Amino acid sequence: MTRSSTRYLPTARFLFTSGMAMAVMLLFANTARADDGGGGEGDNIVLFMVKSLGWVFGPLLLAVSVAMLALVVLLALDLRMSSAIPPGFVDEFTDTVNKRKFKEAFDMARNDPSFLGQVLTAGMSRLQYGLEDAREAALNTLESIKSDKEQKNNYNAVIATMGPMLGLVGTVYGMILSFKVLGSATGSINPAKLAEGISHALSVTLVGVAISVPAIFFNAFYRNRITRVCMDVGHIADDLLTQMYHNSKKAAAGAPATAAPSTAAPAPGQR
Repeated sequence: MTRSSTRYLPTARFLFTSGMAMAVMLLFANTARADDGGGGEGDNIVLFMVKSLGWVFGPLLLAVSVAMLALVVLLALDLRMSSAIPPGFVDEFTDTVNKRKFKEAFDMARNDPSFLGQVLTAGMSRLQYGLEDAREAALNTLESIKSDKEQKNNYNAVIATMGPMLGLVGTVYGMILSFKVLGSATGSINPAKLAEGISHALSVTLVGVAISVPAIFFNAFYRNRITRVCMDVGHIADDLLTQMYHNSKKAAAGAPATAAPSTAAPAPGQR
């Protein structure tokens, strides 16, 4: 039940983060509209750009920017060190293993949703077949976690590439509108109609580039962050698995030693 419910947590978290990002962007838009108190509507550059984007590129670029903001917040929550390696977990797990309470240690790791808990659970489930099998299972789980986070981070790279491309399409479309005004003019050219196409082209280009710049930064930042967090989790998990393996071997070796006197005790009486 716990496994099936936690499977839907990333999707629910992404939808919640997207809603929060949309609310933040609408709040900024309302703030920009409220700041337009003194002059006319043309004095506010934000509202002018929003109108220049149009009904096609405006919602499209808004959706891309909301998706980028949601990904940034989602990865920031997932890649916290406290989410990967919970505070106090290592000390508590080590103390439990040193007391040779292996069942309690396994339950502790299995009930922990962190990266370290998932990796330890996979490793301990194969520990009975040897340390190397346990390490391989833990490494496979760690690679699966890393691949999932890299998959999400790759969308930032897609957004970083998509922003300038959408800006280029908007630029070409805006220039086509401007040249259409020039080509269809029989007398004097209407400057407002001509400026409408040019402002559309420049606004879409600016917004597309403005989206791609933070997307490039966060893609590189989270790529390094994923590598660092996974390396730390892998090293700690390997140490804990090695410690548990050797403690289990000591417990197995100590069992025959305590049983030996009881089997040898009747021997003097037989003499």
